Amino acid sequence: MSAVTKSAEEFESHRPRLFGLAYRMLGSAAEAEDVVQDTYLRWSGADPDRVERPGAWLATVVTRLCLNRLTSARARREEYPGPWLPEPLVTDDAALGPPESAERREAVSMALLVLLERLTPAERAVYVLREAFAYSHREIAGAVGVSEANSRQLHRRASARVASAGPLSGPRDERRHRELVDAFAAAARDGDLAALEKVLADDVTWVGDGGGVVRSGLRPLVGRAKVLRFLAGVLPRRQGGVRFERAEVNGAAALVAWSGPALVTVASFTVRDGLVATVHSTVNPDKLAYAERQLSHPGGLAGSHR
Repeated sequence: MSAVTKSAEEFESHRPRLFGLAYRMLGSAAEAEDVVQDTYLRWSGADPDRVERPGAWLATVVTRLCLNRLTSARARREEYPGPWLPEPLVTDDAALGPPESAERREAVSMALLVLLERLTPAERAVYVLREAFAYSHREIAGAVGVSEANSRQLHRRASARVASAGPLSGPRDERRHRELVDAFAAAARDGDLAALEKVLADDVTWVGDGGGVVRSGLRPLVGRAKVLRFLAGVLPRRQGGVRFERAEVNGAAALVAWSGPALVTVASFTVRDGLVATVHSTVNPDKLAYAERQLSHPGGLAGSHR
């Protein structure tokens, strides 16, 4: 086996994990792929004899590239029309790379990724590396470019800000979660607002990301009555020829809607006390492109070459 082939195989063994890190950092599957590819180019130009721990070296490169992108992304997101949501990611068995424990899969939930947008780039990097990948503070300090003491401080600050938002959902009941998604899908398909009302919490919040391209509301809607009024306006236009299905997105059951071959909606739910507490609905076509390719090609594309 040639040195080049061995080097490429070494990188490929880390690719899914690197993609998972970049996606959690950026909230964009497309950008995560770009970061992983940029990392591969740097790996190809590195002297393998000087890389003692390839996994740590690659994670450091990915982290630094993501930090650069997060800094510039903040300005773009401030000008974004309406709420900004992360790109949905179909998390089948291949998406994030084994082994992915239940806790680590929850660390890619839509609700948590939205919350991570409140953190500074450095806080987000430290939080992801610590909570999702269980890196030591010594390893995190080297990847982020801070002291070990500063890494601990950033982690405490990030954890406190995440905790201040309260529980993201109630106790995890995957069966009830799937039942609610299926009930929501059936009610949406039939335009049955009465059935929808039964699955929504009184204080349900609807957050829609249309990117100024598709109608979704310029601010979150809070309260069952407001959400139902919004759905009464959009569902009739979506029913004709739209197919509603359930898929695993960001580690949990979610609603996906198709118009012919085009994915037009991905709705992720958080559940509290057996009812839908929050809906994150992505309808911006640009945000749906990656998930559409994943769903159209079973097995997923996450972490692979485009």
